[in-house]
Amino acid sequence: MSNLLKAKSWVPEEKAAATASDEQNDKIKKVRELLGSQMTSEMPSFLSDATIRRFLRARNWSTEQATKALKETVKWRRQYRPDTIRWEDIPGREHEARRTYIADYFDKNGRIVFISNPTIKSKSSTKDQIKQLVYNLEIFAMHSENMEDECTVWLTDFQGWVLTNTPLPLLRECTHIIQNHYPGLISVAILSNPPRIFESFWKIVCYFIEPKLKEKVKFVYTNNPESHKIVADMFDLDKLESAFGGRNTLPFDMDKYAERMKRSDQMRGAPMHANGYSCSTQT
Repeated sequence: MSNLLKAKSWVPEEKAAATASDEQNDKIKKVRELLGSQMTSEMPSFLSDATIRRFLRARNWSTEQATKALKETVKWRRQYRPDTIRWEDIPGREHEARRTYIADYFDKNGRIVFISNPTIKSKSSTKDQIKQLVYNLEIFAMHSENMEDECTVWLTDFQGWVLTNTPLPLLRECTHIIQNHYPGLISVAILSNPPRIFESFWKIVCYFIEPKLKEKVKFVYTNNPESHKIVADMFDLDKLESAFGGRNTLPFDMDKYAERMKRSDQMRGAPMHANGYSCSTQT
């Protein structure tokens, strides 16, 4: 009898979940109608149900706002063509990938781990740094197709950071691209060991970061027990880099990373040059 009651107690929850799923599907259908068949047929891979759901979630499930954001992103993608960018198209990739790279492990919830170290000085132009960011965001978006929620944990090592390490115009442009063209990808952004001077910089940054994204930011310090618990709950410490409180001290292997990125390019299925390189129009 108790098992029967227990089974019945799950019915309302299952029904509620099914209702929510039906409502989401109805909203996705509505957005498709608002976008029109011409636009959806122009970019069928981008305008998948998962992408539309992600934009809806980021816009509080407003079909009008999600449609507007998607139309603006389609216009941007026509011009920028982010889906054509490949590993071989990233200028100075051997150096720049040491500044920002996708880890070879997931967090405990199966999310991509993205690591950045702004204290390593970039050798690329602002335009090329943005291209590298977009390249990585395209990989996140591909991974998000199989995820119900945000799929990326972003770790930034601020040990030794100074104001000149992060030009404000570059950060503003990167934030604009993330919030407007790749919403709903970042699950958590961990800022590790920011110095005291970062406080005034962060106050400025908060003016152009959306509240939803700001809520995802966590400040952690490797010598703080509470911060260590946050990190330990999210990551396998044997895999996590020591800069963030983990036990992984292995050096960055560029050759292995390049091979991973090339495999990722193949999975995304971009056109390739005759010599095997991608045919991105980005310069």
